[in-house]
Amino acid sequence: MLYIFDLGNVVIDIDFNRVLGVWSDLSRVPLAALKKQFVMDEAFELHERGDITDEEFAGRICHQLGIALSFEQFTAGWQAVFVGVRPEVIDIARRLREQGQRVVILSNTNRLHCSFWPSQYPEVQQNVDKLYLSQDLGMRKPEPEIYRYVLEQEGVEASDAVFFDDNADNIAGAEAVGLECILVTDKNVVPAYFA
Repeated sequence: MLYIFDLGNVVIDIDFNRVLGVWSDLSRVPLAALKKQFVMDEAFELHERGDITDEEFAGRICHQLGIALSFEQFTAGWQAVFVGVRPEVIDIARRLREQGQRVVILSNTNRLHCSFWPSQYPEVQQNVDKLYLSQDLGMRKPEPEIYRYVLEQEGVEASDAVFFDDNADNIAGAEAVGLECILVTDKNVVPAYFA
């Protein structure tokens, strides 16, 4: 069996309010104003596919929010998204692999985040077989081709895989290619599935 886990809010807790909080402190723009302006638009998709650089992305987001931050300040906020690893999911991944199952991560992410989280949470990479990251693949969830790519690389039929994600659109995209899907609405969902 192939178990495919999203990263954010499945294996690692994330919180975008923390990002906006840091940017608010650094820019002196009220948090409420940033929350009103902040949208995950085309810049996010381009960045997650690796189609624009980290610097271009930072420039677009600062422009969207009307804030003046150095790239270093932008990055400090951007990395604040990570709250901490979910140890219970790491334990499940480790046990699955001990049983001879295949465990992979499939994440919409970006180079900036990937320069940060692996050193903060080394236990993630230590307990999975492979990372499939959007910016390396030039495609992102919920595009059907990204799920097909993972299945092809793993040599597995969709009927022999389970996908865990916290985003309903990503779940719908995976279901469209025949994957069994689990929508992760809180940190109890994954342990409950394997209980």
